[in-house]
Amino acid sequence: MAAEPEVLDELRRLRAQVPQLTGALVTGAEGTVLAQDTPGVDPEAMAALVAAAHGAAVRLAELTGQGAVGELLVRGAHGYVATYAAGGSAVLTLLAEDRVNLGRLLMEGRRAGARVGELVDAYRAAAAAAHPKPARPGKPPAKPVGARTRTARVARTTNGNARTTTDS
Repeated sequence: MAAEPEVLDELRRLRAQVPQLTGALVTGAEGTVLAQDTPGVDPEAMAALVAAAHGAAVRLAELTGQGAVGELLVRGAHGYVATYAAGGSAVLTLLAEDRVNLGRLLMEGRRAGARVGELVDAYRAAAAAAHPKPARPGKPPAKPVGARTRTARVARTTNGNARTTTDS
């Protein structure tokens, strides 16, 4: 990903702002690793779990009418895992020690999530513009609006053995 150096710079800046961070990961919402700084943690496995957790959070928020998911926080015995929506198609995940200032983690995570989202969305928009998707083969071109045609209706015939009821 061409935006990866900028995203990694943002992750380094974030680690400098919040020294108790032990790792950071940026994934696509579908679970692909876009950038990572996760020593001691398998980024591919973590990305798959982040995608599942984020997807469940999105469905839960929709079901309960809470709106778009902004963040998801998990507190474990040894620290925190915080995920943040990052633009339209990415998720920022932060790992932090249990002694982290939680308010600072949330504030900096939200800010970094917004910045990472801008970077990833801009990169994906530029990539889509540079390489437009071709039309799917085998699919007929769409008919222009107003070009509808109708086939003539054929009179219905009834079976000669059909019964009708009449009042007697």
